[in-house]
Amino acid sequence: MSKPHSIHRLHRQVQQGFTLIELAIVLAVIGLIIGAVAIAKDVQRNAEYQKAVNKFAYQWKMAYDQYYQRTGVVLGDCQQAPTYMVNGAETEIPTGTNACTRPGGSGTAGIPENFANRGLKICNGQGYAAGQVGLGDATLATQNLRALMTRAGVRMPPGRGEGHEDRFVYIDSNGNAAELQVCFQWNTSGTASGAGNVMVVRGLTPDLARFMDQVIDGKPDSREGRFRIQSRPSHAAATEANAPGTQWEANNTQGNNIATTAANSAMGGSDTRQTIDNTSGNTAGTSTGRTFDEDRVILLTAHWIMEQ
Repeated sequence: MSKPHSIHRLHRQVQQGFTLIELAIVLAVIGLIIGAVAIAKDVQRNAEYQKAVNKFAYQWKMAYDQYYQRTGVVLGDCQQAPTYMVNGAETEIPTGTNACTRPGGSGTAGIPENFANRGLKICNGQGYAAGQVGLGDATLATQNLRALMTRAGVRMPPGRGEGHEDRFVYIDSNGNAAELQVCFQWNTSGTASGAGNVMVVRGLTPDLARFMDQVIDGKPDSREGRFRIQSRPSHAAATEANAPGTQWEANNTQGNNIATTAANSAMGGSDTRQTIDNTSGNTAGTSTGRTFDEDRVILLTAHWIMEQ
């Protein structure tokens, strides 16, 4: 009688463990968890991008408009003899004569092309070094953005805190901290990124630039609309007039500032591979440079065209 009992007990031991249905359920639950984590990361990034647009960029546009309403001129312009150019108070007409006084300046038409020393950008400090987040950076003006806004009684967005209202910190897709910076400048006629007064937004990842462009003018086009990339070459051919624009260059898998020497590398020159150049039209860096997913994402500069 003991033999059948042993066989029954062995049969019960063999049956212990997971069935195929149970394994399928476990795998399905794991898949759902992984998918939820991935979706949560995208939702969090989109929320951070939305915050950068609504609580920083749009707030600075409102501050710029408020400055115009309070002073009657655009940022840094002459109130007694306006030039309609950002930083007009530092321009000269004729050359060597301050534009705010213009003694004997009636012999020259007061159009922007006749003003010297125009196009300087008004910032609260240099921030990113010239050319670090794309080519075409204008020279820094003597006038200070924060001082002008404070003098006019304009409330600035909180930014990174007191004294750094022009900055906004965020995390790029590789987990590295990046900083947005706002400046303002005048672009002469024929500038591909938009003529007239513009807000200069520095430190954009390509992903954030496309997102911001979509929110501002409804289409992520780096050459057309009110939000454009800095220093995009003009379409010169006759067949290119009013043609579809150009997409935002680069992507979030391209590293930035990986260079061969400590002098031009944010990484301290620790990497010996070719630098990834973020200049327009340069493909050598992107084809042979380092593109590790822990590198800092390439950063760009954009111009947002103002109404005044």
